[in-house]
Amino acid sequence: MNMPIRPVRILGLDPGLRRTGWGVISCEGARLSHVAHGVIAPAVALPFAERLRTLFAEIEAVIAAHAPDEAAVEETFMNSNAQSALKLGHARAMALVVPARAGLPVAEYAATVVKKAVVGAGGADKSQVGWMVARLLPSAGRTAADSADALAVAIAHAHARTARRVA
Repeated sequence: MNMPIRPVRILGLDPGLRRTGWGVISCEGARLSHVAHGVIAPAVALPFAERLRTLFAEIEAVIAAHAPDEAAVEETFMNSNAQSALKLGHARAMALVVPARAGLPVAEYAATVVKKAVVGAGGADKSQVGWMVARLLPSAGRTAADSADALAVAIAHAHARTARRVA
């Protein structure tokens, strides 16, 4: 007797201190569907600690609103400016800690892995990623680059889950 496959909701996060993209997809077998997406953009004038608190609270709100089962976070591109890299690391920590605190398993993916999963080439640019996300998730419509990147992370995770199940 074949048991129906229960849809799994995946939260993808593209962390950034100025703009953190998020996207939620539903994965039922090989079928992917768009649930929601957006961008968290703390006010630049806020003190650093308040910007991090805003990221924490907004990611918590996304999890509460969309009830994902798993989360996936894009690894950050290393900046040559140590101060910028450190601040970006703090934003990435929020993207890792909040889902983990909510009890979600959290996976991490390099940008090249995400691009290869969505576009087929690890060196794809943002416009190619956005174009493919729109094709793979037509109900998402046109999305901001940060949201498209977050949806791409969720798609890459969905593909990785399928590959693990088949292997």
